[in-house]
Amino acid sequence: MKAKWMVPILLSSVLVLGACGGSKGKNAKSSPDYELENVAFPLKEKTTLKMISQSAALAPKDPNDKLIFQRLEEDTNLHIDWTNYNSDFAEKRNLDIASGDLPDAIFNAGAGDYDLLNWAESGVIVPVEDLIDQYMPNLKKIFDENPDYRQLSTAPDGHIYSFPWIEELGVDKESIHTVNDMAWINTEWLDKLGLEMPETTDELMTVLEAFKTQDPNGNGEADEIPFSFINNGGNEDLKSLMGAFGLGDNDDHLIVDNEGKVQFTADKEGYKEAVKYFNEMNDKGLIDKEAFEQDWNTYVAKGKEHKYGVYFTWDKANITGADDSYDVLPVLAGPDGSKHVTRTNGMGFSRDRFVITSANKNLELTAKWVDKMYEPLQSVQNNWGTYGDKEQANIFELKDGMLKHLPLDGAAPGELRQKTEASGPLAVLDSYYDTVTTMPDDAKWRLDLMHETYLPYITEDNIYPRVFLEKEDTDRLAKIETDMWDYIYRKRAEWITNGKIDEEWADYLAELKRVGLDEWLEIKQAGYDTFAKGAQ
Repeated sequence: MKAKWMVPILLSSVLVLGACGGSKGKNAKSSPDYELENVAFPLKEKTTLKMISQSAALAPKDPNDKLIFQRLEEDTNLHIDWTNYNSDFAEKRNLDIASGDLPDAIFNAGAGDYDLLNWAESGVIVPVEDLIDQYMPNLKKIFDENPDYRQLSTAPDGHIYSFPWIEELGVDKESIHTVNDMAWINTEWLDKLGLEMPETTDELMTVLEAFKTQDPNGNGEADEIPFSFINNGGNEDLKSLMGAFGLGDNDDHLIVDNEGKVQFTADKEGYKEAVKYFNEMNDKGLIDKEAFEQDWNTYVAKGKEHKYGVYFTWDKANITGADDSYDVLPVLAGPDGSKHVTRTNGMGFSRDRFVITSANKNLELTAKWVDKMYEPLQSVQNNWGTYGDKEQANIFELKDGMLKHLPLDGAAPGELRQKTEASGPLAVLDSYYDTVTTMPDDAKWRLDLMHETYLPYITEDNIYPRVFLEKEDTDRLAKIETDMWDYIYRKRAEWITNGKIDEEWADYLAELKRVGLDEWLEIKQAGYDTFAKGAQ
């Protein structure tokens, strides 16, 4: 099975939450208790729908303060009365649902598969596949031309309960999401000490020792941090170096081999050897003492001061800046001389971005409003931000009907997006680049760098897609992973800091088996086989 699996480029919105706000309509009546028929925008009379939402910490508390939503209201004459949460979203969303006072819809719903299936069973949300076919030509066209996305959006009972977010940038192994946590090395320190770029794991160890002992920042103090990461930190984790020791590891601890077999990664001999390598690094005092406790803010603060020799992230611009002081670390040869990069299972797809509740009396109106989100120009703005904003930063200029990315001028792209994007349901297809929009400079740079550096060493042809499992399987996986993930990262941290992995390895494997690894693999394999069969 080869499919177009693309994942959230840096770019994909990570909703960082904090405060809450709402909006009240002006000169807008509430949606009537009867179904409006033959809806056409703009509405003859301003009407209101009520929605719950979440948005990022840097975004306005009221989504209607965003130019994107102001333009949508002007185009449709439909006002959205938002209850918008910027902290503890899932908890507050669930309390609102439990109260029985349902909104018409939830935008940026953040629902897991268990949530969607549970809400469907409880009558909280309604199926939307008929709405797609009847009232949503933009999304229907995307599904018809890309049937994998329809399949991924469809629950095991055959219904679609939510509208997806889709973001493509490259296809198959050439997707920008094939690699997430890239390693970055301080080239100014290499030059200062007259060191060559390391090409093997042994050479990296030597370089890090020089960073620690030879004062590469030249301030006369031993304040350099040779090697840093965020433990279990996704893009900031150290997993990308594990491929030098065999199968490697990724955030899911799971790959699909080229025979279609699901493989667990954190119980392999190569995993053990990688951990021993990091333990040696720690014993030499090369690892950041805060690596196992630090959060994002602490990590970034030290990065902005260029204290790191080697660190990990999606794009160095968000940590140490977009200048030339850091460069991507080459793929390192391991002890046996082989080079390998473990493919992630990331893809530019999330099925949970918008749900319609059973309280909604105007399904046609809501469906046609949501379908506007899938208009190409609208989707691009929802995903990144807008143009012509006189009060906030602009991501684009609109020229000759095409949205062209403006230069970042050193700004952190993630922060710019938080202020203006809408996120929510949308689709940015690979075919839109150079037709609807330009490729973001930071994304093109990263994609090119990834292709040059990593792509030759990626052997997996497939990923594990976002399979929509039965509620019971979803619940069982969640329970197993609650125990298993915590145990994996706790033991990895202990072994890196204290050693003893050889002595404790048999007990580790036994504990993985006890908490349900075999059952986890069975569920994952069955889900993959079912999806692969449907994708043929």
